[in-house]
Amino acid sequence: MNDNESEEDGNENSYVKLISAEGDEFYLQRQIAVSGSETMRAMLEGAGRFRESEESVVRFPDITSHILEKVVQYLQYKVMHSNSNSRTPEFVIEPEIALELLVAANYLSC
Repeated sequence: MNDNESEEDGNENSYVKLISAEGDEFYLQRQIAVSGSETMRAMLEGAGRFRESEESVVRFPDITSHILEKVVQYLQYKVMHSNSNSRTPEFVIEPEIALELLVAANYLSC
């Protein structure tokens, strides 16, 4: 593989498509996905060449859209505030989704 192919692959795969149980699609920067979730890192960078790593598409048949959206928001929040010297604002989680979000976060290891 030459340098041009590496650059093209990097640009093409800079985002990952996450698909919820209902089929809704969420786009997340690949670097945020792999640094924020051990499960997504294994899928996208694993040694076993998962289909997800080739297609940059991860399907979550057991995670609903509103929960996957909150996970994406949290991963972006985490990156945005990880090196901040100022006080980190609270990440608001509505009580009615807390349990379902906890299950998803546990599965995703984030």
